[in-house]
Amino acid sequence: MSANTATENIDETPHEEDKGFFHKSDRIELIATIAIAIATILTAWSAFEAGKWGGTQAINFSEAGAARTESTRADTLAGQLTQIDVAMYLDWVEAVASEVKEGEIPSLEEGLSAPQLGTVSGFLRVRFRDEFVPAVDAWVATDPANNPAAPKTPFVMDEYVVAKAVEANALSALADEKAQDARDANQNGDNYVLTMVLFASVLFFSGVSSKMGSHRNQLLMLGFGIVILVIGVVILASLPVLV
Repeated sequence: MSANTATENIDETPHEEDKGFFHKSDRIELIATIAIAIATILTAWSAFEAGKWGGTQAINFSEAGAARTESTRADTLAGQLTQIDVAMYLDWVEAVASEVKEGEIPSLEEGLSAPQLGTVSGFLRVRFRDEFVPAVDAWVATDPANNPAAPKTPFVMDEYVVAKAVEANALSALADEKAQDARDANQNGDNYVLTMVLFASVLFFSGVSSKMGSHRNQLLMLGFGIVILVIGVVILASLPVLV
């Protein structure tokens, strides 16, 4: 066999790296580069969203704190107004009972049902707060002077509503809602940080894949990177977007 024939036979022998698509180092590097590019873009997006959700969390916690403060203030004022109503009611009932006993008012029923001009009870009755008047009228209509089944006081009547107490409850509910929104925003931010960690892993595995000595190890590292990239994309697609 001549030297030229031997050389031709050697040249016709396929090189190991030419066997199939994934045994081409340059093609593996191309796929790794694409994976790195995608992971880089998605990492930037995840960082942007994590920052946005972090800001939303801070805003919601701030609004929750403000609503809680206003709720406390309204609740305090509601308590003060209720104390005024209670004090006026007790003084009024005591005055009616005293005036009935002294004969200034014909009967307890008449003393409760309508203010008597020129009497202490009448003076107090017409000075009840506007929010308290409907409850008193409704209570008097049950004939508490003669009806044992009548409500004990006007304060148990459905008509007794202190607007500040209603406002306090509404603000408290708003504070709870904002606090929950803040917790949800925090969770969303944490989820975006998780995807950043996954995409950072993609950058690592894809980057080292081309540094491996054998095609098998290159494919193994690149495969890890692509699997993690897919997992990160799936998680990212399920997250709410804040722009």
